[in-house]
Amino acid sequence: MTFLLDTDICSAHMRRPSTLAHRFILYTGRIAISTITLAELFAGAYKHSQSDRLLGLIADLMQEVEIVDFDSACAHEFGKVRGTLLQQGLAVPTADLMIASAALVHNLTLVTHNTADFRNVPGLRLVDWLKPRNEVCNAEEKV
Repeated sequence: MTFLLDTDICSAHMRRPSTLAHRFILYTGRIAISTITLAELFAGAYKHSQSDRLLGLIADLMQEVEIVDFDSACAHEFGKVRGTLLQQGLAVPTADLMIASAALVHNLTLVTHNTADFRNVPGLRLVDWLKPRNEVCNAEEKV
C-alpha cells in the first residue's frame, strides 16, 4: 500500500467517481482506508435519507481498497502525536488525528482535500488528489 484515503476523498469518489477514477486505476492495489474513515462513511450513510444507496457505494468502495485497522500501534501513535501537539498548543480533530496516526504507523501518504487539519501532524506525508496537479502539497506522489 502507498496511500491512505481520508473520508473527504472517499466521499468525493462516491459522489463523482469520474473525478478520481484515474487515480483509483493508476494506484490499484496501493490504496487503503482506515477503519476510522469507514466508521465516518457509515455514520454519514445512516444519517442520510438515501442510506441504502450510500451503503451500496460504501460496499463498492470496500472492494477497491484495503482496510487498515486502527489497532494498538495506531492508538500509541495517536497518544504520542496528540500529546506533542497539545504541548505546542495545537489541536487536531480526534477522528482526523486517528486517521493520520494510521497513516504514520503504516508509512502511508494521506490523501485528503482537507490539508489544513493535518498540516501540523509531524512526519505525515499529505497529498490532495482534488487539487490541480500543478499545485503542490507537502508530499509528492510516487508511482
